[in-house]
Order: sequence, then C-alpha cells, then structure tokens
Amino acid sequence: MLTGKGIGVAMLDTGIFPHIDFAGRILAFQDFIYDRKTPYDDNGHGTHVAGILGGSGAAFQGKYKGVACGCNLIGIKVLDRNGNGEKESVIRSLDWIQKNRNRYQIRIINISVGTTQKEEHKDLIDAVERAWDTGLIVVAAAGNMGPGEGSITAPGSSRKIITVGSSDLLVKNRGISGRGPTNDCIIKPDVVAPGNAVISCANRNDNMPYTIKSGTSMSTPVVSGAIALLLEREPWLTNFEIKKRLRRTAKDLGYPHNLQGWGLFEVKSFLNENNG
Repeated sequence: MLTGKGIGVAMLDTGIFPHIDFAGRILAFQDFIYDRKTPYDDNGHGTHVAGILGGSGAAFQGKYKGVACGCNLIGIKVLDRNGNGEKESVIRSLDWIQKNRNRYQIRIINISVGTTQKEEHKDLIDAVERAWDTGLIVVAAAGNMGPGEGSITAPGSSRKIITVGSSDLLVKNRGISGRGPTNDCIIKPDVVAPGNAVISCANRNDNMPYTIKSGTSMSTPVVSGAIALLLEREPWLTNFEIKKRLRRTAKDLGYPHNLQGWGLFEVKSFLNENNG
C-alpha cells in the first residue's frame, strides 16, 4: 500500500499544529512570521491542509485519513493568524527550501496561498518557477476569487507549476474557484479536485480534533498527496512527467478549459495509468 513514505512535502501556509495525526512526521518547521522554533498554527488553515495531504486519521480510528498518510511534512509559516502575509516571506521560504531540500528529502511544495495577479507580483511568479526549474514539484491553489474570468491568483497563475481548482466550487452559487485565463493568456487551472466542506485536522488535540473548511486550498493537497504516493513508487519521475500524467488522466467534466483545466483529478486513474 502506498503512503508517500520517505517523500518530503513542504507546505507554505499558516503553520502546522503538532496534531496526533502527524506524529513523528513533522521533520522541520520554519516560521517566517514570528521566527518561533517549534511547530504551531495560530490560524488552523495550514493544519487543515496538512491533514488532507498527509494526516494519519489516528485521532478518530483512521476515519479522516489524508491522501499520503505516511509522507513527511515540512511546515513553513508564511501567513499570520489572520491568514495574511507578504510575498517576500514566500520568496524567502522558497530559498530556504532550496537550501534544505536534500536534508529533508523535499520533492513537493504545496502552496495553498494566493494573491491577486498584478505586475508587482512578478517576482513571486519568478520564485516559484525557479523552484520548478530545479526539479521541485510545485502545486498551488487557483484561489477563491471566482467566478469571473481571469480570477486565478498568483502564484497559481504561473504557466509552469501545477494549479488546482475546486471541482465542487465551480458553478452555480458556489462558483468561487479561480479561473483563467491568466494575464499572459495561459489556460488555468490545470486540474480540479473536491474542495467543498472537507473534514480535516484542527489546530488542537482535544475532543474536537477535526474541523470543516472549503476552498481551492483544500483541493490542492489532494493533488500534492497523490503525487507523493506516485513518487514513493516511481521516485525517478520528473515534475514535467508528472504534469503530463495529470493531463492524460484527468476526467473531462465538460466545462470550458479555463474553468476546469484538463478536468477532474482522480487519484486511482493518476496512480494506475500504466496498469490499465
């Protein structure tokens, strides 16, 4: 059974709470907001994302297990308690990842963070693309600024990285999932995955260890977790090969490409492409 064992995933977010579901698997924590040394999450968003990506489900008999329940987690705090942050913190965190990628076997960067597409954010796009060009697999949220055209957020607007929208937040009165085209006329997102009313880890260990959140932030770790599973089995795959595999295995939902990308991400299809 694939669990993502040995694969390091760096998560740029509000931090990570030392939840029982992550026991023994938070390899590192870096705080670019308050410079604290031990893992914490004063917002809860990052812990929820981490649970979707790699929670073991231990707090409730395995019921709320993440996609890659055996992967290693590297928590990087770039957002404050209100979910706000500066792009400079994200850029610095990407530099830190480059310096420590071998130490923590980091293969994937999950960015459930976004800001508006503006020219002054070009350095943010450049930073994630530098990470991609060195072989790291960068997966970012499409943002929740839909339903208008061109509502994809940065750095998800990068042409190179993998951008994830929410399949159940695309249309009708829940159409908040960001969509393309980007300012450079690039079709985005690349794929969509479920992100509405997801149960995952809360930033506490008490009688309510799980909570519900919605958004493209919740869709993104589904894809990151599945990539960790694939890399456990096929560690030689490159980020470009993985992106092409996402394209080949996505299920067309019949929506315009700038709404659904290549289509719905399905973990089984993605993992079993070569097995019929």
